[in-house]
Amino acid sequence: MDSRSKLANARRIIVKIGSSLLTCGGRGLDVPAIAGWVEQMTRLRRQGIEILLVSSGSVAAGMCRLGWKIRPQMLHELQAAASVGQMDLIQTYESLFQKQDLRTAQVLLTHEDLSDRQRYLNARSTLLTLLKLGVVPVINENDTVATEEIRFGDNDTLAALVANLLEADLLIILTDQAGLYERDPAVDPRAALIHQAAVNDSRLDMMAGQSRSGLGRGGMATKLLAAKLAARSGAATVIAGGGDDAILNRIVSGEIVGTHVIPDVTPMAARKRWLAGQLMVKGELILDAGAVRVLKESGKSLLPIGVTEARGHFQRGDLVACLDLSGKEIARGLINYDGDETRLIKRRPSAMIEKLLGYIDEPELIHRDNLILV
Repeated sequence: MDSRSKLANARRIIVKIGSSLLTCGGRGLDVPAIAGWVEQMTRLRRQGIEILLVSSGSVAAGMCRLGWKIRPQMLHELQAAASVGQMDLIQTYESLFQKQDLRTAQVLLTHEDLSDRQRYLNARSTLLTLLKLGVVPVINENDTVATEEIRFGDNDTLAALVANLLEADLLIILTDQAGLYERDPAVDPRAALIHQAAVNDSRLDMMAGQSRSGLGRGGMATKLLAAKLAARSGAATVIAGGGDDAILNRIVSGEIVGTHVIPDVTPMAARKRWLAGQLMVKGELILDAGAVRVLKESGKSLLPIGVTEARGHFQRGDLVACLDLSGKEIARGLINYDGDETRLIKRRPSAMIEKLLGYIDEPELIHRDNLILV
């Protein structure tokens, strides 16, 4: 199936709208613009397409209502702004979707909701139920309670992880730029727009810049990272300008607008997709050359004898990164022993685990079913 057909055949879509678009560049919620996106999403929903909306804007909207001109740096001030702005944001969406005879649901997530296996499954079940009921979930990061350690960092990443969570066909990121350019168009007005690229095209990383608006936490770099994350579950990503009155409909009709980032990886099984998208790595294991070869070529479990060093404080069931001797990450997975126990049994055969620890849980440090190559 070619890229145009994939767009036209998308049946489950994540739409992410950035802060700068939603708030007129920081001057308050742009209700007419939001109404336009709601109308477009309604048309798609009536075509039988499932829509999930990931909306930024709570902090920016809160700043406007509080009269703040500069985005605060202190976490508690950001959380306060998010609390104020989220009220305004969700009321706006509820009112506009209600006029279109569609129901909405507010869903606030933290990183822990998608990193803890049980909470991950709960979030998935809830969102799938909402879609089955014909409800449009309006998703945002729970900035009010999220600490620095558990934040996604930006809603582009959140949108990509939701795409993984629900095996979405397409992630659409609406921004204040027409898409991704070969060079910064603010510096070089003649810079060409990139219409299509494979997700692993090395040129893309050199073309992405950071946010200049000061309103959100993202930029083109985070949007490219989101495209790579979304591709892990086979989702395509389109980065496009949100100012077009029919941008969503044009994309879903198969028209190539903005920048279409094409996944070029095989979709993963749900559990391994969860592991790959999990960003809260709690520790590191340094592997010898033999263990690296076994993991990469044979797809086997990781045994203690292949580990030369264990770094960090982690517990049984935590996610750890597996590095080769040069420091390159080659895999990550859920470990069967805590950090102190791992340091006791490293470089030892599995038959000695019980003697060294006084018990044996599993003969593997990481079972192959809980391990993913990166």
